Amino acid sequence: MENIISNENFDWNAFENDLGVYDQPKEDIAAAYDKTMSNVAVGEVVEGTVTAVTKREVIVNIGYKSEGIISISEFRYNPNLAVGDKIEVYVESAEDKNGQLNLSHKKARQLKSWDRVNEALEKDEIINGYIKCRTKGGMIVDVFGIEAFLPGSQIDVKPIRDYDVYVDKTMEFKVVKINQEFRNVVVSHKALIEAELEAQKQVIMSKLEKGQILEGTVKNITSYGVFVDLGGVDGLIHITDLSWGRVNHPEEIVALDQKINVVILDFDDQKKRIALGLKQLTPHPWEALDANLKVGDKVKGKVVVMADYGAFVEIAPGVEGLIHVSEMSWSQHLRSAQEFMKVGDEVEAVILTLDREERKMSLGIKQLTPDPWENIETKYPVGTKCTAKVRNFTNFGVFVEIEEGIDGLIHISDLSWVKKVKHPAEFTQVGADIDVVVLEIDKENRRLSLGHKQLEENPWNEIESKFAVDSVVEAPIAKMTEKGAVVTLDEDVEGFCPTRQLTKEDGSMPKVGETLSFKVIEFSKATKRITLSHVRTYEEAKKAEIAAEKAERRAAADATKSTVKKINASVEKTTLGDIAGLAELKSALEAAEKEEK
Repeated sequence: MENIISNENFDWNAFENDLGVYDQPKEDIAAAYDKTMSNVAVGEVVEGTVTAVTKREVIVNIGYKSEGIISISEFRYNPNLAVGDKIEVYVESAEDKNGQLNLSHKKARQLKSWDRVNEALEKDEIINGYIKCRTKGGMIVDVFGIEAFLPGSQIDVKPIRDYDVYVDKTMEFKVVKINQEFRNVVVSHKALIEAELEAQKQVIMSKLEKGQILEGTVKNITSYGVFVDLGGVDGLIHITDLSWGRVNHPEEIVALDQKINVVILDFDDQKKRIALGLKQLTPHPWEALDANLKVGDKVKGKVVVMADYGAFVEIAPGVEGLIHVSEMSWSQHLRSAQEFMKVGDEVEAVILTLDREERKMSLGIKQLTPDPWENIETKYPVGTKCTAKVRNFTNFGVFVEIEEGIDGLIHISDLSWVKKVKHPAEFTQVGADIDVVVLEIDKENRRLSLGHKQLEENPWNEIESKFAVDSVVEAPIAKMTEKGAVVTLDEDVEGFCPTRQLTKEDGSMPKVGETLSFKVIEFSKATKRITLSHVRTYEEAKKAEIAAEKAERRAAADATKSTVKKINASVEKTTLGDIAGLAELKSALEAAEKEEK
């Protein structure tokens, strides 16, 4: 135990009452002590010395009777702060309620920071800054106590994918822009390394040669290519130079930060552009293609690209062949390639053409099945009756498909014996089934002439007897035209009555739907034309009536003449009274002849 020695003779009363305990007056001692203290003024910025650093506080001596305490958070920008460092502090109060000297390093920095920042910009000086946090488009940096903005594009020369790794870090910066009006400061870390990189680029560019193989790191991946860092200078691998095969997106081939070997394809010293290649490091797939492969061989592959005109099939990495849509089916009507296959399908095909020098190949899949036209004469000889499907129309006929690859044409004149078809759409519709008979085969041009009406006997022989010339029928008017009326004579038989032959007996014109008597005045089996007349039905009746009256009168006159002759023969026997009667009879006969004339 430590011995405590006390001065039993010390006069405490004299000490407390200042009764001459000291060798010199107390006032002199106080004055001498005050000379050792600095004069501190509130609001003043003074220099102090760091005497201690803890996890929470920094103790600073400014020569005052007590030391000041500053929060460690004010020194985040300077993680290397150590005891003995000289720092500037702002005196907030000489003594707070606890008798403690109250100082602020942050305020001291702020008072001088604006001048310091402007000086750094003018002198292009490198300064330290503390990255406080993230913000939209970049970071907030503490520079001399001022919050400066660090754009994301100015953090590094390479794109930054994770901004958070920079928070709470102290880095070197250059002041690149100051807005004096709004007191905004923009700093850059990228500017520090660009000059060094530019020098590196000059060295690297001077050593580049076409065909040179270098190692690089994947720096950025875009839809059109990959940027590779070659150690201070960037090169671009275009998407077409990544692989001999088709590439939908560069991410299929490389990954960010991946180290790869590349070959220099071209470079531009002035524009600092370097074109790189990856696929050129391996032989072209066409060179490794099986030498025994020939036209007619069957191959398997995967559909990599689709177009309306065909599909590109990859039969080996980097080796593609085109299957034209015309080689997908024996059918001749127009179709889209998408109806047969899609990207990703595994297909089998036959090699149609093979050009190793041009590195081109055409394929076909219809060749895997027999050509339906090879035995067309035996399968569908002339006279064969079958059912076909309507594919499309033209003004002159109907194109139909009997089976896949076998098409035929029904001419518009071969659709019906009796019905006058102006357009095939009046008779059938696309997609409908129609019965046909084979009329003619053109194997060389792959054409079939088909008929529909030939499935039935020609009804015009019967129609001719039913609607003979001069026959009269009762029929309704189906349609009126500028030249006359179409008249329905039978279910599928129509006649035509010209306008001049259509007038009714009362002088009016009939209407659609009205039923009248018509006389057949012309019948043509070749043109399927029946010409009618309504006028003749009533005009000829009048003429017949007049003729009958004339005949009756002629008969009466002939009878009178015969009587006169008999009278003349017996005139000698006639009396005076008979003569008078004869005269009257003669007058009547003459009057009858005059009227007849």
